[in-house]
Amino acid sequence: MQISIGSFSDKGRKSANQDSQGVRLGEGSLLQTKGIAAAIADGVSSSEHGAEASSACVLGFLTDYFSTPETWSVKKSVEQVCTALNGWLYRQGDSITAAHRGRVTTLSAVVFKSTTAHIFHIGDSRIYRIRHGDLEQLTVDHRTWVSAEKSYLSRAMGVDTHLQIDYSRVTLETGDIYLLSTDGVHDYLTDKEVISIILSSQKDLAKAAELLARKAMSHDSPDNVSCQILRIDELPARDADEVFSQLTELPFPPDLNEGLILDGYKIVRELHTSSRSQLYLVIDSDTGLQLALKTPSVNYEDDPAYIERFTMEEWVGRRINNPHVLKVYEPTRRRRFLYHIAEYLQGPTLRQWMIDNPSPDIEAVRAIIEQVANGLQAFHRLEMLHQDIKPENIIVGNRGALKIVDFGSVKVAGIAEIDSPVYRSNLLGTKNYSSPENLAEKVGSNASDIYSLGVITYEMLSGGHLPYGEIPSTKSRIDFKKLSYIPCADFNENIPSWLDGMLKKSVSPDPSDRYYELSEFLYDLRNPNKSLIFKDQRPLIERRPVQFWQGVSGLLAITLAASLIFLLS
Repeated sequence: MQISIGSFSDKGRKSANQDSQGVRLGEGSLLQTKGIAAAIADGVSSSEHGAEASSACVLGFLTDYFSTPETWSVKKSVEQVCTALNGWLYRQGDSITAAHRGRVTTLSAVVFKSTTAHIFHIGDSRIYRIRHGDLEQLTVDHRTWVSAEKSYLSRAMGVDTHLQIDYSRVTLETGDIYLLSTDGVHDYLTDKEVISIILSSQKDLAKAAELLARKAMSHDSPDNVSCQILRIDELPARDADEVFSQLTELPFPPDLNEGLILDGYKIVRELHTSSRSQLYLVIDSDTGLQLALKTPSVNYEDDPAYIERFTMEEWVGRRINNPHVLKVYEPTRRRRFLYHIAEYLQGPTLRQWMIDNPSPDIEAVRAIIEQVANGLQAFHRLEMLHQDIKPENIIVGNRGALKIVDFGSVKVAGIAEIDSPVYRSNLLGTKNYSSPENLAEKVGSNASDIYSLGVITYEMLSGGHLPYGEIPSTKSRIDFKKLSYIPCADFNENIPSWLDGMLKKSVSPDPSDRYYELSEFLYDLRNPNKSLIFKDQRPLIERRPVQFWQGVSGLLAITLAASLIFLLS
């Protein structure tokens, strides 16, 4: 992305300038993952320290936004930063010493990322867009008018502990011009004047910004005058050939046999192979440590979507540090081929553990699920969805410690915002464990991963059964509304009704009826929730078929005996 920038700020007819503004471009890889951010703030003149408030807001926003995780979406990053800034301003203004009261300001910001502009706004500063010669206001003033002459800000930074900030997103086009201004400018200019000045001074946007401010002052603006102009000169659009060329910079490794040394890693033996990848036990020649080396399958050497996902596995793994998630390492030597280096895990998969322990007690299941949930929380905190939680992707290590592996289906909110010519399918995961929305290729959420975890919990407690039985092939559209939850107590009489209700909630076909936070899921896994007590509404023949037919047989026997007695008498 390439942009042109021009800005101007002056105290105008005021004794001091309480406006602040700034622009920052992401450095290195952050230009792609975080983009370009611009902000403008107008310190409220009635507050004692409006200038400090506006300066702190703009500086804090432009600094802290680029410090948030690359995995976070723009919306989450900005909301977290603004909430922290608002809390700081409020606490400063609410101190005991009266001299420190009144740090209140407006804040309007835009983040350009990939081909999207993300708009954030609170107060009466404004953000405009000029496209094809038309001026459009993209923000709504948070101002309440008491009379024709008197008004007050209905929302601002630093006023309250609760922050409500407007958010919207619009698609970028090359040539778009964005104007951020304070009320000392836009309240004293007509749309025609704004368009004329900017379009006639495009070669010098700094001059255009100054002309806008000077024009507002000539119209008797009594306030500080500040504005900044940003023009989109080039968008980060890449063609498929360019992307494929970048993805294939590192070739696939050759066949790896025992004893071979690849970039300083000595192959000990093959640990696992599938149609999509191979996993080897290796020894690092520098440290002597045993590690796992994962290579891509040559079956996908010409598949850009596969290669992108394979490289993303490493990107994801290196950003998670949790005792219940496989640790992925950054190679210390130059790589000549495409592969990952991760910790070597010894132990069976959870699937094998379930085969070896077909009837675990409830407490043993809780101990396992709590570890998996702890690892899954590490993904969710970074705004990632694993999307393929299943027993085969969980390793039971030494002393019962569990680790989540395989990040090939992980969805990263921050990366999903970046346009790519590579087709990214949402149909990921494994049918019996994937949520209904994932199987329908719809947008997932934390609740989608919790569905998968709920299925595993149910399967362990029921002795290998599934809450809806075997799910049909993912090639057909599955109507989950027609599927009926099978009570876990049908297979395990030790399951209390409240736990059955908790499991039913976890695997509800409707994500809005499920748990959204893993903390809630874990709490109800141990603590009876009376509102979730499962009431089996099925007919007796479905709930207790053996007892039903025993009852019917007994009734027939009694009827037959009574008939014989009657006939004999």
